[in-house]
Amino acid sequence: MYEDLFGKTVLITGGTGGLGRQLIRDFSQSGANLVVQSRVLTDDFNQWLEDTTSEAGVKLTKLLFDLSDEESIKNAFKTMSASTEIDVLVNNAGVAHGGLTQMTPVSEVRKVFEINYFSQILITQSVVRRMIRKGSGKIVNIASISGLDSKTGNVAYGASKAAMIAFTRTLSSELSGSGIRVNCVAPGLMETAMATLMEEKAKQTMIEESGLGRLAKTEEVSRVVVFLSSDQSSLINGQTLRVDGGPS
Repeated sequence: MYEDLFGKTVLITGGTGGLGRQLIRDFSQSGANLVVQSRVLTDDFNQWLEDTTSEAGVKLTKLLFDLSDEESIKNAFKTMSASTEIDVLVNNAGVAHGGLTQMTPVSEVRKVFEINYFSQILITQSVVRRMIRKGSGKIVNIASISGLDSKTGNVAYGASKAAMIAFTRTLSSELSGSGIRVNCVAPGLMETAMATLMEEKAKQTMIEESGLGRLAKTEEVSRVVVFLSSDQSSLINGQTLRVDGGPS
């Protein structure tokens, strides 16, 4: 879809999820080589991954680590060749959570932040070192409209995504002189497994609050991520783009 992505290397975290798979499809169709992270590599996902990248004729590297395990993350990047350049980082991995503040143990909030925020910082630090050496790069963080709109039950998930939005703004300022752009995408609820696990009433509320009155499709979100990763978005930096159908 974007010629400037041909031959570039894109690292995508959370490759097994619905959006992760769509990102793999779209980046590979643009001719980008992929580094795909997942916690585990099932036979089905591994076969799909091999077939998708082979069909597109792009190179594939697999990274296996648990986002809640700091040492696992560090070791994964230590084993990656120092000569491996990462042109684009998509911090896509995350875990959902819902619950009223007074009913949510602080230990649960910590777990959500460990995966949705702290691990993303650690991964970004490892990748940015490589980007700074070559003087270019793009980072796209996947947040959520829950990080922009204060809603009941978002003491963990929404707060962690709000932290990612703030992190995007801060990092873009810090790296703007290094040839590295940092942006964020805040999707509405998507047609993924996360939506099927939601309470029906909460899901319907989110649909009604969307101006288009429906869930987001993974390809609609993925296209925005690929755009921000390309040179076509060369003047967009430090921004958070909502992909949720607009206000009702």
